[in-house]
Amino acid sequence: MLSIDEKNMQSHAKRWVTALIAVPLLFWIIGCAGKTAFALLIAVASVAGMLEYNRMVFKKGCSSEKTIVLAAALIFPLAAFGGNRALLLALVVFSVMTVFIFNLLRAKAGMLEVNTPARAVLGIMYIPLLISHLILIRAVPSGHLWIFYVLVVAFSGDVAAYYAGRSLGKRKLLAEVSPGKTIEGTIGLMIGSALGSVVFFLIFFKELSIVHAFFLGLAGGVIGQLGDLTESALKREAGIKDSGMLLPGHGGILDRLDCLLFISPFIFYYREFIIR
Repeated sequence: MLSIDEKNMQSHAKRWVTALIAVPLLFWIIGCAGKTAFALLIAVASVAGMLEYNRMVFKKGCSSEKTIVLAAALIFPLAAFGGNRALLLALVVFSVMTVFIFNLLRAKAGMLEVNTPARAVLGIMYIPLLISHLILIRAVPSGHLWIFYVLVVAFSGDVAAYYAGRSLGKRKLLAEVSPGKTIEGTIGLMIGSALGSVVFFLIFFKELSIVHAFFLGLAGGVIGQLGDLTESALKREAGIKDSGMLLPGHGGILDRLDCLLFISPFIFYYREFIIR
């Protein structure tokens, strides 16, 4: 029987091994492999994330809702890769309509209810729609740099939050959802994301205002934290610790994408409507 310390050491070892393999591969796909390879990566992540979501909210068995949301998880990123935002919106609309139509077809069997289709619609909006913004970002000029920027905002804040929380954390942020997060850790996250953002702009986006860099980092860090808490709330409702076991030591795909799902749309639309 392993002690708690031994289990923690094993968990940290798994995290490092996974990171040493996954991070260089991810960086190569973003920086060198091109837009197509990146879109395929996001499509795979979307489907994997939806499989985890299905297990969390629908449990075992087959259903029309599971099939529809899985199809959306694959098709939405492909539509985003095609660059047609009107098509992406149309797919969202018709996916939602299809979910409710199939729910109506069950009325004759006395199975009509609202919770199941509502959870399917939530899944469609939460995973494939939000994650597709990473592909939209990759398609803009210097898109690979903007993808790296999203990662910098997310992970510089995450690292700062970890150390600030461990050394200074006393007041719980939202104990009902995520007991480990503190107000002090969140302040550290905001500072870390803002600093990471400013440094990245100074090196790679010198033509853009530092004011944009500071606000994007500060707001992006907070929004990413909200994404993290959203996934924690889903796991708390499902009664599980991790969304999956695909990434040893890191949990599931959603455990790694939670903040990116919220940060990427924010940065994409800020760039589209404010910076431009």
